[in-house]
Amino acid sequence: MSDASGGLEVRGLSKIFKQGGKELEILKGVSLEVRPGEMVALVGPSGAGKSTLLQCAGLLEQASGGEVLINGTTATKMGDDARTAMRRGAIGFIYQFHHLLPEFSALENVIIPQMIAGVPRRKAKTRSMDLLTAVGVKHRASHRPARLSGGEQQRVAIARALANRPSILLADEPTGNLDPDTSEGVFDMLTLLVRETKVAALIATHNLALADRMDRGLRLDHGGIEAFGT
Repeated sequence: MSDASGGLEVRGLSKIFKQGGKELEILKGVSLEVRPGEMVALVGPSGAGKSTLLQCAGLLEQASGGEVLINGTTATKMGDDARTAMRRGAIGFIYQFHHLLPEFSALENVIIPQMIAGVPRRKAKTRSMDLLTAVGVKHRASHRPARLSGGEQQRVAIARALANRPSILLADEPTGNLDPDTSEGVFDMLTLLVRETKVAALIATHNLALADRMDRGLRLDHGGIEAFGT
């Protein structure tokens, strides 16, 4: 990896699912890297394995082979507890559907992951308000998700993903559930935050216009990966 002190590196990653006595190889020796402060688009047809790759890179799914390095540390060989600690502290996730906790306010949704990580509530609240301000929804902090628009919910989800100051950000169609205008605004805000926080961001998207605005693009198809665009 060009910068061993930070970022995401995937080496020869493979993933095999067993279905009806047959093996289905979704990822075939995938290798990639994302440097701190860089936004890399991950594109490919539906079913190509983009979500599977993000799940394996984010230590949510055990790969069948290969390595995942987080900030220069090989995470794939860690035990379950160490992987959980690595995932909680170093990796932030954003999904197409925000998955906010409906019974809690926007503010509480950002506070909770910090408290799970051991941050005192007062400190977590201060950081949460700062993040909600950064994503433009401070005025909606006391509202539950049902009272927020789709764009506002996704902004809260981005704030939540950054709550524990991750060095890696993995996003699976983060604007895919939004109308074009809202999508543009959310993407602009996400780009600004990536630049400011120097997080290494790998973003799966079907939106080629947004993909072209990122630093680099990777195309996943038939289990393999290649660069696309400029």
